[in-house]
Order: sequence, then structure tokens, then C-alpha cells
Amino acid sequence: MFHSLSSLVPNVDDLLALEVDELAGVLLLHLIGYEDTAKNQGGINYHNFFDAPPRRDYESQQQEVNLALMEAMAWLRSAGLLVEKASSMGSWFFVSRRGRQITSREDFAAYRKAGLLPKGQLHPLIASKVYPAFMRGEYDTAVFQAFREVEVAVRNAGKFGPNDLGKELMRDAFRPAEKKGQSATPGPLTDTQLPIAEQEAMANLFAGAIGFYKNPQSHRHVSTHAEDAAEVIVFASQLLRIVDRLKP
Repeated sequence: MFHSLSSLVPNVDDLLALEVDELAGVLLLHLIGYEDTAKNQGGINYHNFFDAPPRRDYESQQQEVNLALMEAMAWLRSAGLLVEKASSMGSWFFVSRRGRQITSREDFAAYRKAGLLPKGQLHPLIASKVYPAFMRGEYDTAVFQAFREVEVAVRNAGKFGPNDLGKELMRDAFRPAEKKGQSATPGPLTDTQLPIAEQEAMANLFAGAIGFYKNPQSHRHVSTHAEDAAEVIVFASQLLRIVDRLKP
């Protein structure tokens, strides 16, 4: 379905007030329909789109609108949603397959949120088991799954039993080599090269993470925003890398 820009955002001041990535979502919906109406031409011609004939979506401020649309088009290209055609010398583009899956402004908002979590930088367990839930917008589930993977990894690496759980598991796994000035048997994942104070901090870090991020999610629904979930999941990914490094 073809959507004119003015039908998507009727007021020109509202359009010019949009951030570049927000305007890119509006422009993408317009370009999908625009490309479909120009199929016999083989895609979207950059120069024709802006100059021939002059666009008349917002006649009173069309020049400012065009500059904003150029910025939004550059954003779409950098995101891989708009792709230059081979041998077109920068003149012809088409909407990518991923771009065509976005059929509403809500879809685009979800796409932008998915970009908050850098899949390529995540621990493989997080990337394979947690990222899909984040992509679906199930942020509380994604956080719970991330820290469940941390708990399972610690249990397996320390060779604990299935009934060893939660904060107690973390404190046993990372037990410092000294407690209140007396020697103690270090936990199987304790980094004994660290000073005692840092060994204690490591145990507190893991126990606190499980207690604060995993346990509440397993007992009740916890409202979680995309930005917060992404940051917490990256933290879980870092904890998993620490476990990998400290495996006996």
C-alpha cells in the first residue's frame, strides 16, 4: 500500500521535529509503496525522488523537508534497510528484504529496540538463547533467561548438583580462600590470584546479580524497558565470559 509522507505525518512541523531515526521509519513506509509504484523503473531513483518533479508533500517547507529526508535516507542505508543497486553509481536503491518486513511504525519501533542489543558482541549462549526473546519484545523473559544461563554455567563449571541454586550457589562457587583472617577452601571458580578483598567482591558480584536480576523475574512479572534489558543482558554476557575464564 502506498502511503504519502503527508498522510503519515500531516503536520510539517511535526515531521521536522522527528529525530533522524524516527523520520527514517516514516520514510521507509513511504519508500516501500513508492518502490512498488515504480517497479517498471527498477527501484528508487535518488535524484528523481527528490528533484524530478519537485516533491509536493509539504509545499510551504519542502526544501527543509527534503534535507531532513536525505538524512533519514542515509540512516536507512547505514542500517541496511535501503540498499544501493549494483552499478548504479549511487543513483538507484531498493528496499532490502529486512526493510520489507517492516510494515508499520510499530514494527519499526521494535526494530530500533532490537538494535540496542549488539548480538555480535554477546557471549554465544546469550546470542543463541536470549537474543530471540529480546527481538520479540519479551524483555523480562530475556533478562530471566540471561541470568539462568549464568546460574547453569556456574553450576556446571563448578560441578555442583541440580539442587544447588541461586545466591548460595554463587557464594559456594566463588568462596574466597580466606574468611575473617582464617584460611578457607576456595570455591571451584575462585580466582586465587586475586587479593582476598577482590575474591569476596567477585562472590558478591555473582550472588548479587542472581539475587537482583534472576530471582525477581522467576517469582513475578517485572516491567522491563528495552534499554534497561539490553544493558542487563550485556552484563550477564560478561559474567558468562568470567565463568569461561575461571573454569577448572
